[in-house]
Amino acid sequence: MLDGLKNKIRKKMPGLVVFSHKLRGALAFYLYGMPSRRMRIIGVTGTNGKTTTCHLIAKILEEADQKVGMATTTTFKVDTKEWKNTTNMTSISPFGLQRLLRKMVNTGCNYAVVETTSHAISQYRNWGIKYYVAVLTNITHDHLDYHGSFDGYVETKARIFKTKPRVTVINLDDPSAEKFVHFPCGQILTYSQTKRADVTARKILPSPDGSIFTLVLPTVQNTISLKLPGGFNISNALAAAAACYGLGIGADVIKRGLEKLSQVPGRMEMVKTGQGFTVIVDYAHTPDALEKVYSTLRQATRGRMIAVLGACGDRDKTKRPIMGAIAGHFSDIVVVTDEEPYAENPDEIIEQVAKGVPKGTKKRSMVLGENFFKVSDRRQGIRKALELAQRNDVVVVTGMGAQEFRVVGKSHLLWNDRKVIEEELSKLGYNKK
Repeated sequence: MLDGLKNKIRKKMPGLVVFSHKLRGALAFYLYGMPSRRMRIIGVTGTNGKTTTCHLIAKILEEADQKVGMATTTTFKVDTKEWKNTTNMTSISPFGLQRLLRKMVNTGCNYAVVETTSHAISQYRNWGIKYYVAVLTNITHDHLDYHGSFDGYVETKARIFKTKPRVTVINLDDPSAEKFVHFPCGQILTYSQTKRADVTARKILPSPDGSIFTLVLPTVQNTISLKLPGGFNISNALAAAAACYGLGIGADVIKRGLEKLSQVPGRMEMVKTGQGFTVIVDYAHTPDALEKVYSTLRQATRGRMIAVLGACGDRDKTKRPIMGAIAGHFSDIVVVTDEEPYAENPDEIIEQVAKGVPKGTKKRSMVLGENFFKVSDRRQGIRKALELAQRNDVVVVTGMGAQEFRVVGKSHLLWNDRKVIEEELSKLGYNKK
């Protein structure tokens, strides 16, 4: 009922909604004493890769002996204290964010790495924050229901780049890059795996557990042994390296920071309890992210790939069959199940995702009940995939990552994919070794 009322007000009185968001943002900014003015704020925005890029930047800064704060989808950090983000929000309310920034200032942090979403920008949750560094990872199909169009989504992201940051970092491999490289700033640094850019990767040697590549900075080159798998994580590493290079951090320090991070919660996270097959948890919830995760795992899979996926309710419906088609294209077995339905009917969401699964296949067919399943209960969907898995198979469970609860109707239900997987593997007789 409350959500319906909000939507009606948003449609009929958009000006009032904007004023309300701005007012809340301004109140929070001044209430907590304008903390962002006493630190260098590094804002990372984009559709995918934001969380990992933030963690990589924070690691590099720590290697440079800096006191660092961080706010991401998965993690809050104030110097040496780190805890889970259990709000189910990437960018928290303006009051929560400013309170966190104030804690960072009081603890002596001189850098804050802040994952910044388009919703946060649109709703002025970051009001008053002057970004010293602004990083763009990529812009792909997401949140079009909220922003109205892809152009509207891009324009919202662009707002933080229009504030003239001291350093701007742009991914030239992203089609939207041209719209960002012309904004005035103190220094612009570009990065790419395929084009001429300020920061690039060469001589890439991928492996199932990571990759080795030559990091090429404007003034020096260095060999990096990255412990995060996938070409998309090389891109995240380039973004972090460019941001820190722009801050004046040396190449050796950048190397140590990049190599030190071995895991980001809910991002290509392995679950091991002694089973003879691989289980991966990943937050991928957009077509682009799914394709990158699946293509990476497909190359490293000796057996079959089993995909467990769904889609979030009250969000962009147009991407659902696309995600199903991508799962059908890359996977040998697909289990479509519930995720976070919010106010929507979960079975309808499952049907919308499942509709795309057969469309993604070419050389084989997806047969319901044989290699294609629709399971209403997420736990049972995960269980089904684990029961089907054999030695050398890869089971990849996407959509929720490291989230600690699911939103079903008006209820917030405790949930963690990793814990559920461990429980179900234990029931199947796999015990940690």
